[in-house]
Amino acid sequence: MNAPGIILRPAHERDVPGMFHVRTSVKENLLTLQQMRLMGITPETVAASLTKDSKAWVAEDRKTIVAFSIADRAAGSIFALFVLPEYEGHGLGTRLLEMAVAWLTENGAKRIWLTTAPKTRALAFYRRNGWTCARIEKNGELRLEFQAAG
Repeated sequence: MNAPGIILRPAHERDVPGMFHVRTSVKENLLTLQQMRLMGITPETVAASLTKDSKAWVAEDRKTIVAFSIADRAAGSIFALFVLPEYEGHGLGTRLLEMAVAWLTENGAKRIWLTTAPKTRALAFYRRNGWTCARIEKNGELRLEFQAAG
C-alpha cells in the first residue's frame, strides 16, 4: 500500500458516521442520506448489520475514516466499498476488497457477488481484480462475481 500512516482495521459501530461521510462524498455512485434512507440504509441499519451477518473494515488516517468495505455473510456479497476521492489511487480499495473477500471465503462463500453501474471506474477496478460480469440486473446495474479460492 502506498499510503503512509493509514491504518486498516475492522470497523466498529462508532465508525458508522465516518463510513456514511465517505459514502456521501464519492464521485461515482453518489447517494444522499435521504436516497439511502429510502432504500432502508441508515446508520442504524448498518450498525445493526455489523452485529449480525455483516462485517466491515475501515481505512483510517489520523482518526478519520477515509475508506471502508462491508461484506454480507448471509448473501455472500460485497455490500459496499468506497474511498474518499482524495485517497483514491493508494491501494486502499484493493486492500479493503481483499479483506472482505477473505472473510467471506473463511465463512464458506464459494462465489462472491456485488453490483455496480456499467461504464464506471468501479467496474474497471473490479475487473482488474478478477471479477467477471454474470448478468445485468433489472435496474441496469451489473452483477459481478468472483470465484473464491479453495
